[in-house]
Amino acid sequence: MMNRRHVLGAGAALVSTAAWGQTSNTALPEAAVAEGAATQVPPRPSTGPDYTPVVTLNGWSLPYRMNGNVKEFHLVAEPVERELAEGTIARLWGYNGQSTGPTIEAVEGDRVRIFVTNRLPEHTTVHWHGLILPSGMDGVGGLSHKAIPPGKTYVYEFDLTKSGTFMYHPHADEMVQMAMGMMGLFIVHPRDPSFMPVDRDFAFLLNAFDIDPGTWMPRVMTMTDFNLWCWNSRIFPDIDPLVVSKGDRVRVRVGNLTMTNHPIHMHGYDFKVTCTDGGWVPPSAQWPEVSIDIPVGAMRAYEFDAVHEGDWAIHCHKSHHTMNAMGHDVPTFIGVDKSRLTEMIRRHQPEYMPMGTRGMADMGEMEMPLPDNTTPMMTGWGPHGPIEMGGMFSVVKVREGIGADDYSDPGWYENPPGTEAYEWKGEVSEPAMHDTAQTLYTPRPPSRGRT
Repeated sequence: MMNRRHVLGAGAALVSTAAWGQTSNTALPEAAVAEGAATQVPPRPSTGPDYTPVVTLNGWSLPYRMNGNVKEFHLVAEPVERELAEGTIARLWGYNGQSTGPTIEAVEGDRVRIFVTNRLPEHTTVHWHGLILPSGMDGVGGLSHKAIPPGKTYVYEFDLTKSGTFMYHPHADEMVQMAMGMMGLFIVHPRDPSFMPVDRDFAFLLNAFDIDPGTWMPRVMTMTDFNLWCWNSRIFPDIDPLVVSKGDRVRVRVGNLTMTNHPIHMHGYDFKVTCTDGGWVPPSAQWPEVSIDIPVGAMRAYEFDAVHEGDWAIHCHKSHHTMNAMGHDVPTFIGVDKSRLTEMIRRHQPEYMPMGTRGMADMGEMEMPLPDNTTPMMTGWGPHGPIEMGGMFSVVKVREGIGADDYSDPGWYENPPGTEAYEWKGEVSEPAMHDTAQTLYTPRPPSRGRT
């Protein structure tokens, strides 16, 4: 993580000299900015109640300074460039050099003072989603307080009355500003370290963009037909894995600021839903799942014990949400004979490759020319071939002996002998078939010892 003095010294293009000048002149907390799109693991607290810091996938936690008994943070709303995946950049709006913005972490009972500097071309606000606070601090422009004009800094100050999983986002020109990527996580840890402890605590926001292939700017008027489904403004194969040591107690917090719900499914485990943005779920009310639906504008957290080693997929179960750069008017060619058409096209374009007649798996195996600044729709390679995914997809990597503060990628899991599916080369019996749409009732098995 870097502060603005460091970034200016390095000549980074995204830093506002005006914002730095205002910070130094008025003794505001320095506004740290992101170094890149990799996950940054924050240190454990050195004072106050102990807690396991949140690891924000492809994100970071915002530093603060103590001013008396108040924790002071500095958010800067500004235009940013975000690397959605290697070689694909989006021109967005965000906070402190990045979309999504940095995670704010504090402790139940803390008093926080959050300076918000507006470097956007229009006014903005910040709404603290799910937090209990005074009406005038709620961040709804025109209702709670005047909107923050460009070039101005406003102050939000309130006590954190409860712990849990929350968010922040604008409530001013909300359709545009959220469509441009303005959002972040706000995590409040319990004051009692013995309440709901975990060894690893991951968090990410679900967001989406409509960015035409070959372009850089989202279409802010899109309501339903998004083509890039993201976790923290990042798409597979460049969403970092969730690295876990075998035996860890793990929490995953997920917030949804898209225009549709997302059933998040994790392979290899069942888990219990332990928290919403309304608060912690009592143990007697926690329910088991393997998929948890995240409604629009809501947060869910679930927990599990990492007892099964391996590489386990975690993804949205809406199949088109695990794709990149999708088109919405593409005809289906499955079963179509394209041989004559291919012959005609190749007279003019010898490199033409017919695709789609057997399904879309060819997209994951071939590297075709694409417009600049565009990630393939299906991409990513695993240890056994193309993974054929994109969008909202990552991998939970459970390994024996991972260090407590080690979140580095351990590489691909090697399945122990006898535990991997393999090709059968022996005789295969005829499969049972059913050639009607009628329901067939399975006969009751013979009674055993009954008359």
